[in-house]
Order: sequence, then C-alpha cells, then structure tokens
Amino acid sequence: MSKKTNKFSASEFGKETEVQPENTFYFGQQNFKWMLIGLAFIVVGFLLMMGPDANTVDGKFDPNSWNDGIFSIRRIRIAPLFVVIGFVIEVYAILKRK
Repeated sequence: MSKKTNKFSASEFGKETEVQPENTFYFGQQNFKWMLIGLAFIVVGFLLMMGPDANTVDGKFDPNSWNDGIFSIRRIRIAPLFVVIGFVIEVYAILKRK
C-alpha cells in the first residue's frame, strides 16, 4: 500500500516538519530571452513606421501638398511584418515550456 503524502510529514521523534514545495514558476530564462527578442522586433517595427505624414513637406505642414512617402515599402510592408513577427515570438515565448 502506498501512503499519501501531506504537506506535513511526521519525523521519527514525533515532531512535524514541513516538506518544501518544488519550484513551480512557469517562465525560465529562455522564456524571458524570447520575450525580449519579440519586444525588440515590435519596437523596431514601430520605429520603421515612423515618418512624416501625408501633408508634411520638409518638416512643415502644407495642406496643399501630398507626400507619397507614406506609401513606401518600408512603412507599408516591412514595418508591419516586423510587428507581426514580434507578436508571434511573444506568443511562442509565453507557450514555451522550460
């Protein structure tokens, strides 16, 4: 027959001693490393999206002009891709086991 273990076990002298619970913290060092990598991808993606808006020419707002720079490949394709990759890495970091 097996004996169930409680959080207290009796010692040979009749005193009760507490059994130390094992460390059950889910995140390990690898999880935090992947989270930082994902955060870096997200920050770089948002930094790549930065730039003047559609009505800014030479740093000044001009409602009569149009800046085609808002439709650049960097701001439309590459930057959002970095952000999405960053979020995928974050999900991986959270779900990864030790």
